[in-house]
Amino acid sequence: MYRYDEFDHRLVTERVEQFRGQVARRLSGELSEDEFKPLRLMNGVYLQLHAYMLRIAVPYGTLSSRQLHKLADIARKYDKGYGHFTTRQNLQLNWPALKDIPALLDELASVEMHCIQTSGNCIRNVTSDHYAGAASDEVEDPRIISEIIRQWSTFHPEFSFLPRKFKIAVCATKNDRAAIKVHDIGIQILKNAAGEIGYEVWVGGGLGRTPIIGKKIGDFIRREDLLAYLEATLRVYNMQGRRDNAYKARIKILVHEIGTEEMKRLVEEEFAAVKARGALQLPDAEVERIKAYFAAPAFETLPDATPELDAAIAREPAFADWVKANVTAHRVPGYAIVNVSLKPIGKPPGDATSDQMDAVADIAEKYAFSEIRVAHEQNLCLAHVRKKDLYAVWQALSAADLATANVGLITDQIACPGLDYCNLANARSISVAERISERFADLKLQHEIGRLHINTSGCINACGHHHVGHIGILGVDKKGVEYYQVTIGGAADETAAVGDIVGPAFTEAEIVDAVDTIVKTYLDLRKDGEIFLDTYRRVGVQPFKEKLYAAH
Repeated sequence: MYRYDEFDHRLVTERVEQFRGQVARRLSGELSEDEFKPLRLMNGVYLQLHAYMLRIAVPYGTLSSRQLHKLADIARKYDKGYGHFTTRQNLQLNWPALKDIPALLDELASVEMHCIQTSGNCIRNVTSDHYAGAASDEVEDPRIISEIIRQWSTFHPEFSFLPRKFKIAVCATKNDRAAIKVHDIGIQILKNAAGEIGYEVWVGGGLGRTPIIGKKIGDFIRREDLLAYLEATLRVYNMQGRRDNAYKARIKILVHEIGTEEMKRLVEEEFAAVKARGALQLPDAEVERIKAYFAAPAFETLPDATPELDAAIAREPAFADWVKANVTAHRVPGYAIVNVSLKPIGKPPGDATSDQMDAVADIAEKYAFSEIRVAHEQNLCLAHVRKKDLYAVWQALSAADLATANVGLITDQIACPGLDYCNLANARSISVAERISERFADLKLQHEIGRLHINTSGCINACGHHHVGHIGILGVDKKGVEYYQVTIGGAADETAAVGDIVGPAFTEAEIVDAVDTIVKTYLDLRKDGEIFLDTYRRVGVQPFKEKLYAAH
């Protein structure tokens, strides 16, 4: 895990003190809210419906037990005793008082955390695969280059006031768990025939008002050139991205308007100029220095066969269900990856109480090398757990109400905070997600349905990634009444796709029944071995549309 150096410490400390003065000026009335807004946004502070919201950065989704304990304590001390984990691998606090935020930031800094660049028109928190360092098919740990990008992008003088926000995601496996194709820049780590590391670069992905899947412009950018290539891409966007219309300011609109080939030409031209200056060539020594921070933990030499695990699975059906859904293979024999569901039936997706955060931190300290990951699906992950400890981990998670056995199943939903919190939202998201999980609470039914992702957003900004849900739900406002538009067939993985709108929106009273109809139609149409997305891609939207609107 990366540890701050003297420059990091100074940078974060200076930013806290700077913001302390800005908050004092706002509270005294010296700054108006309009004057304060750009200052608070650069420090991750939003103004929502009922209170300020603070977005805390979790770079590439990696936390230590010490850091998670601190987040739990902060939520207890400065908020209402819970936090919300987001699709950007961050943690949001929904109720901090503005007067307390500088002290809160001081406490974050004490455990090498901050809120820098979690909002504003800058390069946001770099995200990555929550299985980093544990996945068996990984080319290399994607957190290494993610950290290098974080250092390059933090307070970058040229890219602090971009046309719009900018998001970068990194993946190092064929199975894309970082949703790289729906980011402004997505990076796929590759290895060529000579064994050299390189990077495939995708540009112009994004959701929101205009959902677009990214386009590949770099086939194999060498490691020493990656920062120069990113600099060139951001420079083209900064010069040519639109500033006259916030709805058309993202890089995806630029790529769409000028075309992929022209974007690639412009980037290559700028890349050649940046390379010629040589200042951004990434030295091998620096890569090795950062790589050392992400060295594998001290794994024991263990047999992969674990009789005590097999016995516990045979003895305890609830544990067997949890292992089936929430435990994934690890690259090291005798170890497993544990996914911690933050999706209990009938509760807000992605929320965790302070006590639950403390529990996960304790479990990680005892069983997982004191390391926790945040998944973009709004769950947590313990990346390195001995198989023989899985039963004890399950017992500890169960005691904290964190052992819901549903990862990857229909109740493992993504949802934004929606109209319960957000002043941009048109409709509620949380209550819809809760009612859907209650409708499909039966675990046997969930397994019969198989892998199916439902994503819900309360507005077109798509914080719930509804466009790339297998079933996507978008809250819309019709003359003051909440309605829900449904899309089908989206995907955020290596087969990324934007879902198809099925037809007219459904009322709040109808939406859960509509999802039920979609699922039943799938079960009637599927062939052996097909998941929902397979069936949809085979038969198309028409059979679902016919069933959904048969009674209308």
